[in-house]
Amino acid sequence: MAAHGRPDLRDLFDESPTPHIAHPPRTHHRDFYLATDGSFRESGGGLGAVIETRDGERVARVALSDQAPDNNVAEYRALHLGLDVLAARSPAGARVGVLVDHDDLAANVNAAILAARGGHPGTPHRVSVPRATGLHWRGIRARLHGFGEVRAARIPSDRNPAHPLANAPGRYAHVNGEPDRCLRPEAPGTPGEERIPPPSRSDRGAGD
Repeated sequence: MAAHGRPDLRDLFDESPTPHIAHPPRTHHRDFYLATDGSFRESGGGLGAVIETRDGERVARVALSDQAPDNNVAEYRALHLGLDVLAARSPAGARVGVLVDHDDLAANVNAAILAARGGHPGTPHRVSVPRATGLHWRGIRARLHGFGEVRAARIPSDRNPAHPLANAPGRYAHVNGEPDRCLRPEAPGTPGEERIPPPSRSDRGAGD
């Protein structure tokens, strides 16, 4: 359960496993969080994405109809879409937490990140992408390498805020008209930094 008073996406990321990649405390200090989901139906599926800063400010929501050949490919298309939107709304070097409800996709993202870092311990996980994904995986990798740091977490489908957007894109089409926002989250406090005491303490004399 998310901690009271904290941003939803940040909570989900903090509580969820990041397959094949370390998840130390500093990992939780993301600048932005991106949740994506893709759906497939014979009658037509959809792509959904939700982006927030670590302070819980919404940056964007997207709900688009899409005709993916299957659900696996829909998940990759949704992540590609979400990363494109985030790249256009975030500053260079942003630290990003990705949230998906697809095991292989989360594992592939983290394996790709590790493989791109020279001298960084790799993972025995072998990236395997559905053939029908086409160029979307290449686009995902290009976007991942354009951020300062990225980790992907696996979250339950019923807790993914992008799930309803992907499954009912027509019902949520209005979110695509929300104003464009490019937000810089507040800088987190640096451990060991000087803290200014409140007046009630700073005004006390040595003999108090």
